[in-house]
Amino acid sequence: MKVLGIGVDIVENKRINSLIKNDKFIKRVFSKNEIISSKKIIKKVSFFAKRFAAKESLAKALGTGFRNNLNFKDIEILNSNLGQPYFLKNKKINSLIKKRFKINKFDLFLSISDEKGYSIAFTILQN
Repeated sequence: MKVLGIGVDIVENKRINSLIKNDKFIKRVFSKNEIISSKKIIKKVSFFAKRFAAKESLAKALGTGFRNNLNFKDIEILNSNLGQPYFLKNKKINSLIKKRFKINKFDLFLSISDEKGYSIAFTILQN
């Protein structure tokens, strides 16, 4: 297996706390499934901050950032039954990675965490 890209992002939770007060921000950045999942979570700032950082870290692992028609809502973070976060490999993400790296098979690894005032995400793209 070869590492094609890594990305890391850190977010100040205070910044996300201000942004999520605006419903337009939430709808522009987070998927329908992420918004539904957030309703079950008590610590909403932490929930949204970690996902925001994860989306940024994937854009960095791709080496493109948010361009070439890649938007925040295109990247969706879900959790396994055990709570492990993962990226949903949707049609757009699959197509973008296959085109950019000229590959057919790949894995995405995600680790997210938060502590006091910050949330962080680390992504590895591998084939």
